[in-house]
Amino acid sequence: MPVITEIEDLKRIYKRRVPKMFYDYAESGSWTEQTFRENSSDFDQIRLRQRIAVDMTNRTTACQMIGQDYAMPVALAPVGLTGMQSADGEIKAARAAARFGVPFTLSTMSICSIEDVAAWTDHPFWFQVYTLKDDDFMRRLIERARAANCSALVITVDLQIMGQRHKDIKNGLSAPPKLTPSSIANMMTKIPWGLEMLGTKRRFFGNIVGHAKGVTDPGSLSAWTAEAFDHSLDWKRIGKLCEMWGGKVILKGILDVEDAKKAADLGVDAIVVSNHGGRQLDGALSSIRMLRPIVDAVGDRVEVHLDSGIRSGQDVLKALAMGAKGTMIGRAFVYGLGAMGEAGVTKALEVIHKELDLSMALCGKRDVNDLDRSVLLIPEDFEGRWQAN
Repeated sequence: MPVITEIEDLKRIYKRRVPKMFYDYAESGSWTEQTFRENSSDFDQIRLRQRIAVDMTNRTTACQMIGQDYAMPVALAPVGLTGMQSADGEIKAARAAARFGVPFTLSTMSICSIEDVAAWTDHPFWFQVYTLKDDDFMRRLIERARAANCSALVITVDLQIMGQRHKDIKNGLSAPPKLTPSSIANMMTKIPWGLEMLGTKRRFFGNIVGHAKGVTDPGSLSAWTAEAFDHSLDWKRIGKLCEMWGGKVILKGILDVEDAKKAADLGVDAIVVSNHGGRQLDGALSSIRMLRPIVDAVGDRVEVHLDSGIRSGQDVLKALAMGAKGTMIGRAFVYGLGAMGEAGVTKALEVIHKELDLSMALCGKRDVNDLDRSVLLIPEDFEGRWQAN
């Protein structure tokens, strides 16, 4: 067993173990991938202030997000196709998150269904939905989430039109994977992954196949997906989805101050500053660059969380010190899941927690809730000086 000390260690194992189309699905962005790259590299521009001779006993990373208690301000983000990274992947990730004491967010485009995850875990999880046109399907989906005791609804608002991801098109991404000479040759080198997949019945989109009208198999799913997203999405429609749920709501995919203000006007519990991991509008600014302006604009009205680009506990610390009340990790936990299954997700959380705790201490803070911009050295003009319209 290799020694795992950082998320990059898990990524190397993950790349060896998982078929190329699913590795590429996680480890890619849209178009030129500029935003995908800068989501991570922009964190490196922010430096930390070392402080000494401060009592570092009794440190804590315990926190609240949307009024719920957690072990640290890190949630597992909704990631589609997680059950293709490792057999029953959503169940494994949810169990690891529950044991660690952080939220797991199940994607609508998951392989394991809401009911599967609820049956195999003993802790409420968050459920993510897209803004789809089919009100009947949306109502039934939300009712299923309510029946599963989900504690929050995460509404993704930046995917009414899907960005183009070159690698997914070239790989013929599908679940289960299409059998082509290229995919067969690649999967033949991933024997442990293949044996796990043979041992599970969960290989399709469990929340959609058999639930959406006319979707009875993977073939009919493709046609449904092409028509499902609501291209006419507006704030009134988002408000209607919030009303359908009636509980805690998080809006994910806010990257503009004006949009953040409109989201706060809806009275949601939290917003997530996110560019969908660089998978939607390539050329958009990184999430961490947009965080401070959004916090300054609405942070006194709504909880602001951050997603996209986090690969370490220091990234989490920087986001919190910039004003975020919570963070989401997607690729970081997927690396662990693909590398080592449930134990790998736990390891990813342990790595991030240790980095957060130790870095916080070396910055002279012993409570994660006390982190602020005083622990950071932020470059002048970090958000950029862009020509006004």
